[in-house]
Amino acid sequence: MLICREIKDKNTWENFLSKQKEKTFLQSWAWGEFQEKMDNKIWKLGVFDGQDLLLIGLVVGIKAKRGRFLLVQHGPIIKRQEKEALNIFLEKLKEIGRQENCSFIRIAPLFLRTKENLDIFRNLGLKESPMHANAYEATWKLDISLSEEKLFSSMRKTTRYLIRQAIKNGDIQIKKSNNLSDIEKYQELNKEVASRQKFVPFSKEYIKNEFEVFLKDSQVLLFLGEYKGEVAAAALVIFWSGIGFYHQAASKSKFQKFSIPYLLQWEAIKEAKNRGCVVYDFWGYIDPKKHPKHPWAGPTLFKMGFGGQATEYMKTCDYPLSKKYYLINLFEKLRKFKRGL
Repeated sequence: MLICREIKDKNTWENFLSKQKEKTFLQSWAWGEFQEKMDNKIWKLGVFDGQDLLLIGLVVGIKAKRGRFLLVQHGPIIKRQEKEALNIFLEKLKEIGRQENCSFIRIAPLFLRTKENLDIFRNLGLKESPMHANAYEATWKLDISLSEEKLFSSMRKTTRYLIRQAIKNGDIQIKKSNNLSDIEKYQELNKEVASRQKFVPFSKEYIKNEFEVFLKDSQVLLFLGEYKGEVAAAALVIFWSGIGFYHQAASKSKFQKFSIPYLLQWEAIKEAKNRGCVVYDFWGYIDPKKHPKHPWAGPTLFKMGFGGQATEYMKTCDYPLSKKYYLINLFEKLRKFKRGL
């Protein structure tokens, strides 16, 4: 008989994840700690068959202006495709959602975008969400188990050239930092990019808390690209469970001609490799040929230059818990249209 219950032991949680292929740090124990630092209520759920753990899911209670909802980002993570385990997990979410007075449940699963998987979720009563859950639905991944020489030679010719040019420039330096105070430098860049591209950036508190939580287990570094001592580009990279994640990045437009982000990215890839990671996840992908005007099209072309391949997952799904959801759904569709997504 399958049962769903909360998991209190970090080792049980992380050991299960270490054996799964499709995963991101948004289901890690540390991400749960981050959510708690952001004053969000969390549930670390597991579905068991006796002592055998089949599925885990980090669930976050979100208090948004448009209403309360439960969020499962890049989860649940499941050992094998068992419809019954997913059903029991969803039933537990419904129970929690009603107790917490939530309008809906939102799940962004790391299930490959196949008809079989779509049917599984559709049959559970989930419907496609109008918005993605602040996490990617497709990404660009690079196998970094190869040698550095092979990785470099596999890059796009232009990317290799720009990296070499940046290496030759004595005014450019790439620094690695685990100093919390350097988050200020990143935030300065982030504000400039947000102003230029007209989006609302993550708050200083958000970035600081994310950095602080993963720093406890030495799972994060801030890469700073400097030109004549001035920070021109920065990236926050998380190293977790054999994967390097290029999670946050920003750069100053006035230094664009020096191609500093290319060298910074290459240094981050090498660091991930040195830490024993076998995959580098560039965090987010949109097909630039199909969607040339999408805000992610330019960044995706940059990522593709380093080699790798796209992985597409199922779209974010919602399960309505009240009639209020349908008003929220309409609001989000309008917001998505206005943002050109």
